[in-house]
Parts: sequence; structure tokens; C-alpha cells
Amino acid sequence: MDKTIRLWKLDSALVTTLRGHSAPVIGVAISPNGNAIASASDDGTVKLWKRDVSLPVTLDHQSSVYGVVFSPDSNTIASVGLDTTVKLWNKNGILLNTLRGHVAGNWAVAFSPDGNTIASAGWDGTLKLWNKNGILLNTLGKHSQPIWDVAFSVDGNTIASASADNTVKLWNKNGGLLKTLGGHTAGVWGVAFSSDGKMIASASDDKTVKLWKMEAGKLPVLLATLNGHSGKVWEVAFSPDSQQLASASEDNTVILWNLDRVIDLDEVIAYGCNWVRDYLKTNLDVSQSDRRLCDGIDAK
Repeated sequence: MDKTIRLWKLDSALVTTLRGHSAPVIGVAISPNGNAIASASDDGTVKLWKRDVSLPVTLDHQSSVYGVVFSPDSNTIASVGLDTTVKLWNKNGILLNTLRGHVAGNWAVAFSPDGNTIASAGWDGTLKLWNKNGILLNTLGKHSQPIWDVAFSVDGNTIASASADNTVKLWNKNGGLLKTLGGHTAGVWGVAFSSDGKMIASASDDKTVKLWKMEAGKLPVLLATLNGHSGKVWEVAFSPDSQQLASASEDNTVILWNLDRVIDLDEVIAYGCNWVRDYLKTNLDVSQSDRRLCDGIDAK
């Protein structure tokens, strides 16, 4: 809430602090080519920070901006916010198109890996899919509460939506519901797919990050619950090699998780589930959400 963007090295060393917004910064995106950073703010603007340029370009969204993202080719920027629109800008900050269709504000926006589809998440609980020319393609079935985040899988065939209704829903690109991921005990603010396609991470008001295992032809199963934050977790992001996960929280910290340890524990988890499966199903002190923790995890 200090109106700044901070850039860090993986060893936790602060690289620089970017100042220019006059209200809290809600979202940040780095272009795939690494040449620019876009920041979304409650001050009604997106600021485009370019390498070797001292002052940012200001994109006037004309309402509080909550989500911003670059297209895969780094040539287009999409922003969403309180005014219910999706705005598309070129890499120099020129407005290209305004997409209208939501009936409430939007918190998040995402491009498909091929850049041909844009997904926008609405406070009305709907997810809308647009083509890159701004034509509405589909409105996906509804969450019971606002959607806070949206992400595409690496192959573009699955879309994840994170909601205040405590769930993550997985959809196919035609709008069919594939699976609802439960387990969080409060709203889910962030969701991300790993670049290797093997995991989904979700960030929640319940102060946890959940890591879900993905396998071709199978439904996701809960792999781990990551505890470490003392406040609500707002967002998650995988490193490009899928070996680390970053989580950002209202406790004013970002935690970097080494996922090698989690992934390497597959066999241990399966072995442990073989021991505790009956306990989870029959013990009266186990919560309903925890009773299914070992579903789909078989002994190796």
C-alpha cells in the first residue's frame, strides 16, 4: 500500500524501487521479453516502465485498475478495473480497443499462450473469453462470488478461475466445467499454472498456498498446503523453470518456496496416505475438507 513497485533478486537483495503512482499499486506484470514492467493502481492509471527510460509512460484507464498483463509477444497490454471494461494498449501505451460486456468490475485478466484469447474475471462471478480483436467468444458458467484471478494452462486448453467462494474452478476452452478445487477455508485470491504443466498453485484469505498436482488425463489432486504467511495470501507465481513458487501476502512479505522438496516427496506422500487413509475417512475430529486429502494418491 506504499504506492511503490519493488524489484528483488532471488537472494532477497532489493534491486530498485519504482515510484510514480499516487495510490496503492494493485497489480504488476513483467513483459515476456523482459523489456518493460506494467503496474496497475487505484489512481486510475497503468504505468509502463521501460528499460533504460527514467520516467514511465502513463496509460489512463479512467478508473481504479486492478489487473494488468502483457500478451505473449510483449506487444499488447490488457488492463481491467472498476469501470467493468477491458482495455487493450500497444507497447507504447496507445489505446487500441475497449472491450465491454461485464456488468460489474474486473479484478484480473489473462492472455492465452498463443495470444489469441483474452480471459477477464468479473465481480459478477463470470469469466468472459474474447478474441484478440475484442469480439466476445464465450461467457463461462458462474462462481457464486466474485472472481479474483484467472490463468491459462501452458497448452491453453484449461482455464483456472479463483473466487471469493473459496474455490478454484477449471474450465476447458469451450466453457465446460472440468473440476472444482475445494479445500481452502476462505476466498481464493490468486491462481497460477506451472510452466511444465504439472502443478497449479492457489493463494487464499486463509493464509495458505495450496499446490495441486496435474497429470494428463487425470483430475488434479492436492499435493501440499504451504503454511508460512501470517496474513492473507494475495498472489502466487511460478518461476520459469517451475522449481520455485513466489507468494505475496498482506503480511508485507513475499515467500520463495523451493518446490524440489515438494515434488520429490511424491513417493513419501503416497506412502503416508496408505497409512492414514482410513484415519482420514473415519476419525470424527477430521474436517470434511481434509477427509479427501488422499483421494487420487495411490501407493507407489
